[in-house]
Amino acid sequence: MTPEQIAALFTRPDGSYLCARWGRPVAPVVFGLADESLDIFRAAIRAGFAHAGHPVTDADPEMGANLMLFFLRDWSELEAVPDLERLTGMPGLPARLAAEGADQYRLFRFDGDGGIRACLAFLRMSGALADSHPAELAEALVMRSALSFAGEVVPGPALAALIRAAYDPVLPVAAHDPSHAMRLAARLAPTP
Repeated sequence: MTPEQIAALFTRPDGSYLCARWGRPVAPVVFGLADESLDIFRAAIRAGFAHAGHPVTDADPEMGANLMLFFLRDWSELEAVPDLERLTGMPGLPARLAAEGADQYRLFRFDGDGGIRACLAFLRMSGALADSHPAELAEALVMRSALSFAGEVVPGPALAALIRAAYDPVLPVAAHDPSHAMRLAARLAPTP
Protein backbone atom coordinates (compact mmCIF):
# COMPACT_ATOMS: atom_id res chain seq x y z
CA MET A 1 0.00 0.00 0.00
CA THR A 2 1.24 3.47 -0.87
CA PRO A 3 1.18 6.37 1.60
CA GLU A 4 -1.60 7.93 -0.48
CA GLN A 5 -3.73 4.77 -0.29
CA ILE A 6 -3.18 4.56 3.46
CA ALA A 7 -3.96 8.25 3.99
CA ALA A 8 -7.24 7.81 2.08
CA LEU A 9 -8.33 5.13 4.58
CA PHE A 10 -8.12 7.62 7.47
CA THR A 11 -9.24 10.85 5.78
CA ARG A 12 -12.75 11.96 6.68
CA PRO A 13 -15.15 13.67 4.28
CA ASP A 14 -14.20 17.04 5.83
CA GLY A 15 -10.55 16.40 4.85
CA SER A 16 -9.28 15.74 8.39
CA TYR A 17 -6.97 12.81 9.04
CA LEU A 18 -7.29 10.52 12.06
CA CYS A 19 -5.54 7.22 12.57
CA ALA A 20 -6.20 6.01 16.11
CA ARG A 21 -5.66 2.59 17.63
CA TRP A 22 -6.81 1.17 20.94
CA GLY A 23 -4.89 2.62 23.85
CA ARG A 24 -6.31 0.19 26.40
CA PRO A 25 -6.99 -3.55 26.36
CA VAL A 26 -10.10 -4.50 24.40
CA ALA A 27 -12.95 -5.86 26.54
CA PRO A 28 -15.58 -7.19 24.12
CA VAL A 29 -19.23 -8.02 24.62
CA VAL A 30 -21.61 -9.27 21.94
CA PHE A 31 -25.40 -8.91 22.08
CA GLY A 32 -28.00 -10.67 19.96
CA LEU A 33 -26.16 -13.76 18.69
CA ALA A 34 -26.85 -17.45 19.16
CA ASP A 35 -24.22 -19.35 21.15
CA GLU A 36 -22.70 -21.08 18.09
CA SER A 37 -22.11 -17.73 16.36
CA LEU A 38 -20.98 -16.08 19.59
CA ASP A 39 -18.01 -18.46 19.82
CA ILE A 40 -16.96 -17.55 16.28
CA PHE A 41 -16.99 -13.83 17.10
CA ARG A 42 -15.12 -14.28 20.38
CA ALA A 43 -12.41 -16.30 18.62
CA ALA A 44 -12.15 -13.74 15.78
CA ILE A 45 -11.79 -10.85 18.24
CA ARG A 46 -9.03 -12.63 20.16
CA ALA A 47 -7.21 -13.70 16.98
CA GLY A 48 -7.50 -10.31 15.30
CA PHE A 49 -6.12 -8.34 18.22
CA ALA A 50 -3.45 -10.99 18.90
CA HIS A 51 -2.27 -10.46 15.31
CA ALA A 52 -2.05 -6.73 16.02
CA GLY A 53 -0.12 -7.46 19.23
CA HIS A 54 -2.83 -5.87 21.38
CA PRO A 55 -4.36 -7.41 24.52
CA VAL A 56 -7.94 -8.55 24.93
CA THR A 57 -9.35 -8.74 28.46
CA ASP A 58 -12.58 -9.75 30.17
CA ALA A 59 -13.36 -6.29 31.56
CA ASP A 60 -12.23 -2.68 31.31
CA PRO A 61 -11.81 -1.21 34.83
CA GLU A 62 -13.74 1.96 33.93
CA MET A 63 -16.35 0.76 31.46
CA GLY A 64 -16.74 -2.99 31.91
CA ALA A 65 -17.00 -3.64 28.17
CA ASN A 66 -15.48 -1.26 25.62
CA LEU A 67 -16.03 -3.12 22.33
CA MET A 68 -19.78 -3.61 22.08
CA LEU A 69 -21.31 -5.43 19.14
CA PHE A 70 -25.10 -5.31 18.75
CA PHE A 71 -26.84 -7.67 16.30
CA LEU A 72 -30.45 -6.74 15.52
CA ARG A 73 -33.22 -7.80 13.16
CA ASP A 74 -34.52 -4.23 12.92
CA TRP A 75 -33.28 -0.82 14.05
CA SER A 76 -36.36 -0.43 16.26
CA GLU A 77 -34.85 -3.08 18.59
CA LEU A 78 -32.28 -0.46 19.61
CA GLU A 79 -35.06 1.36 21.47
CA ALA A 80 -34.87 -1.42 24.10
CA VAL A 81 -31.15 -0.82 24.80
CA PRO A 82 -30.94 0.87 28.22
CA ASP A 83 -29.43 4.36 28.12
CA LEU A 84 -28.77 4.15 24.37
CA GLU A 85 -28.72 7.91 23.97
CA ARG A 86 -26.25 8.33 26.84
CA LEU A 87 -24.16 5.44 25.49
CA THR A 88 -23.95 6.84 21.97
CA GLY A 89 -24.45 10.56 22.59
CA MET A 90 -26.83 10.51 19.62
CA PRO A 91 -30.52 11.19 20.17
CA GLY A 92 -32.84 9.43 17.74
CA LEU A 93 -30.19 7.02 16.42
CA PRO A 94 -32.59 4.10 15.66
CA ALA A 95 -34.92 6.33 13.62
CA ARG A 96 -32.00 7.92 11.79
CA LEU A 97 -30.48 4.54 10.85
CA ALA A 98 -33.89 3.27 9.69
CA ALA A 99 -34.48 6.40 7.58
CA GLU A 100 -31.06 6.00 5.95
CA GLY A 101 -31.65 2.30 5.22
CA ALA A 102 -28.35 1.51 6.92
CA ASP A 103 -27.22 -2.07 7.47
CA GLN A 104 -24.51 -1.21 9.99
CA TYR A 105 -23.17 1.66 12.01
CA ARG A 106 -19.91 2.04 13.94
CA LEU A 107 -19.14 4.63 16.60
CA PHE A 108 -15.83 5.33 18.34
CA ARG A 109 -15.10 7.07 21.63
CA PHE A 110 -11.58 8.31 22.39
CA ASP A 111 -9.38 8.76 25.47
CA GLY A 112 -7.58 12.03 26.25
CA ASP A 113 -4.48 10.88 24.34
CA GLY A 114 -6.58 10.17 21.25
CA GLY A 115 -6.50 6.37 21.55
CA ILE A 116 -9.69 4.41 21.05
CA ARG A 117 -11.54 4.15 24.35
CA ALA A 118 -14.63 2.34 23.05
CA CYS A 119 -16.19 1.09 19.84
CA LEU A 120 -19.89 0.39 19.41
CA ALA A 121 -20.99 -1.47 16.29
CA PHE A 122 -24.64 -1.97 15.38
CA LEU A 123 -25.61 -4.47 12.67
CA ARG A 124 -29.06 -4.97 11.15
CA MET A 125 -29.07 -8.61 10.15
CA SER A 126 -32.37 -8.59 8.21
CA GLY A 127 -30.97 -6.58 5.30
CA ALA A 128 -27.89 -7.06 3.13
CA LEU A 129 -26.04 -8.76 6.01
CA ALA A 130 -28.65 -11.53 6.38
CA ASP A 131 -26.67 -14.03 4.30
CA SER A 132 -23.25 -13.13 5.68
CA HIS A 133 -21.05 -16.00 6.79
CA PRO A 134 -20.40 -15.55 10.54
CA ALA A 135 -16.62 -15.99 10.24
CA GLU A 136 -16.33 -13.45 7.40
CA LEU A 137 -18.55 -10.96 9.21
CA ALA A 138 -16.54 -11.44 12.42
CA GLU A 139 -13.25 -10.82 10.59
CA ALA A 140 -14.63 -7.67 8.99
CA LEU A 141 -15.95 -6.33 12.30
CA VAL A 142 -12.66 -6.92 14.08
CA MET A 143 -10.67 -5.17 11.36
CA ARG A 144 -13.09 -2.23 11.21
CA SER A 145 -12.93 -1.79 14.98
CA ALA A 146 -9.14 -2.09 15.31
CA LEU A 147 -8.41 1.37 13.85
CA SER A 148 -10.41 4.53 13.24
CA PHE A 149 -10.96 3.97 9.53
CA ALA A 150 -12.84 6.83 7.87
CA GLY A 151 -15.12 4.47 5.93
CA GLU A 152 -15.77 0.83 5.24
CA VAL A 153 -12.74 -1.33 4.55
CA VAL A 154 -12.46 -4.77 2.97
CA PRO A 155 -10.60 -7.39 5.01
CA GLY A 156 -7.53 -8.92 3.46
CA PRO A 157 -3.83 -9.53 4.03
CA ALA A 158 -2.84 -5.93 3.15
CA LEU A 159 -5.32 -4.52 5.66
CA ALA A 160 -4.17 -6.99 8.33
CA ALA A 161 -0.56 -5.91 7.75
CA LEU A 162 -1.58 -2.24 8.00
CA ILE A 163 -3.35 -2.84 11.32
CA ARG A 164 -0.30 -4.64 12.69
CA ALA A 165 1.95 -1.77 11.55
CA ALA A 166 -0.32 0.80 13.23
CA TYR A 167 0.07 -1.03 16.54
CA ASP A 168 3.86 -0.66 16.45
CA PRO A 169 4.64 0.77 19.92
CA VAL A 170 6.98 3.42 18.48
CA LEU A 171 4.05 5.02 16.62
CA PRO A 172 1.66 7.37 18.41
CA VAL A 173 -1.64 5.94 19.64
CA ALA A 174 -3.35 8.61 17.50
CA ALA A 175 -2.16 10.77 14.62
CA HIS A 176 -3.87 13.75 12.97
CA ASP A 177 -1.23 14.58 10.34
CA PRO A 178 -1.48 12.74 6.99
CA SER A 179 2.33 12.35 6.99
CA HIS A 180 1.66 9.55 9.49
CA ALA A 181 0.61 7.44 6.47
CA MET A 182 4.25 7.52 5.28
CA ARG A 183 5.37 6.02 8.59
CA LEU A 184 2.81 3.25 8.21
CA ALA A 185 3.82 2.61 4.60
CA ALA A 186 7.47 2.33 5.64
CA ARG A 187 6.53 -0.41 8.09
CA LEU A 188 4.75 -2.29 5.32
CA ALA A 189 7.69 -2.16 2.93
CA PRO A 190 9.48 -5.50 2.54
CA THR A 191 12.86 -5.61 4.24
CA PRO A 192 15.82 -6.49 1.99
